Amino acid sequence: MPTPILQVRDVHRSYGRGQTRFEALKGVSFDVAEGESIAIIGKSGSGKSTLMHLLALLDAPDAGSIALEGVDTAGLRGTRLNRTRNKTFGFVFQQFFLTGANSVLENVILPLKIAGVGGKERRRRGLAALEQLDLADKAKNKAVNLSGGQKQRVVIARALVNDPRIIFADEPTGNLDTATGAVVEDILFTLNREHGITLIVVTHDEDLAARCDRRIVIRDGRIVEITGSAVAA
Repeated sequence: MPTPILQVRDVHRSYGRGQTRFEALKGVSFDVAEGESIAIIGKSGSGKSTLMHLLALLDAPDAGSIALEGVDTAGLRGTRLNRTRNKTFGFVFQQFFLTGANSVLENVILPLKIAGVGGKERRRRGLAALEQLDLADKAKNKAVNLSGGQKQRVVIARALVNDPRIIFADEPTGNLDTATGAVVEDILFTLNREHGITLIVVTHDEDLAARCDRRIVIRDGRIVEITGSAVAA
């Protein structure tokens, strides 16, 4: 059996101290196989967003471990942590996080700029990502002038520009109408199934969750159910 791309073991995370202390995660364990799609679902306050932040190395657990391809991520610090995160992960958030005054291309190539990729190569890869999302004709447009669906496709292009192994999508259709959301979903699952990118979706949308290979249900900081099966490597 190949090593899972992510291994989560007895992970705990709490916030605050004393009487204000809140346990967001209470001993969570599971594996993520490379190339599979996973939905992490639960009500607001269940711990699902905390878990995604830990998996994406945006935060660290208080106890337990998260391994990336068999390597404990606790040893990653500073520049090495940032480089690993920037190179391995792509992010698609509900809020878009685009700089409206900048062009679509400038928004897409931001991860490459952070990674120190040269200007000519940044432009080439940025335009290739926009082409993949049928947005090449919008490259020079200001991001503020795009529709919600176009903005989310720009966010996906930005997530793809570094050729990530894993895409984290946090309520990726939450700000979109039903028809536009369906298009965005189709794009994400095409990337997963045709390009082998591991897809981890945080959502409370049961229909979106049902499209994933597995569903991990979280309630009050604990996994209460895992359904479906990991894809064969």
